[in-house]
Amino acid sequence: MKGSHLFLCLFSMSCWLNLMPTAGNKIFHFGSCKISMSVTEIRSGFTAIKAKIQARDPIRTLSILSYPHSLHKVKSSDRCCITHQLFNFYVDKVFKHCKTEDPYVNRKISSIANSFLSMKRKLGQCHEQNKCMCGQESTEKFKQILANYEGLNVTSAAIKSLGELDILLDWMEKSR
Repeated sequence: MKGSHLFLCLFSMSCWLNLMPTAGNKIFHFGSCKISMSVTEIRSGFTAIKAKIQARDPIRTLSILSYPHSLHKVKSSDRCCITHQLFNFYVDKVFKHCKTEDPYVNRKISSIANSFLSMKRKLGQCHEQNKCMCGQESTEKFKQILANYEGLNVTSAAIKSLGELDILLDWMEKSR
């Protein structure tokens, strides 16, 4: 009998801890979709490798994310869609092609990729519930980002996109 009370107490405590927001998590509003995430954790991992990643970027005159107005002035109703598309883009294209000779950098990239995968799933749920509609503006802006990416070879494009992660994080935090 004592064992079942202890089990119930431990089970209740674990459920309660899972419902509590993690330290550093913030609620982001992407249109009608709300997502809890820790940009601080992602930014910390990125900051640790930013100089090394950007040093590997051979093309400094081109930007993938900040091409004139790619992420600027996105309507509130389109934020969910373009954010969902960007998380898909980073998970499906960028992180797969960002491998370095440095195991420390690779671990940081992997950690950031796991955070993006989690956000991709959360935004995917909003998308499935029709809370994340894609308007023409978000579709056009994302097409421009893809065109910028596909204009380079795969490795250069992935390194450049990873090196511009702070642009995406700044945009997300400003649109909160």
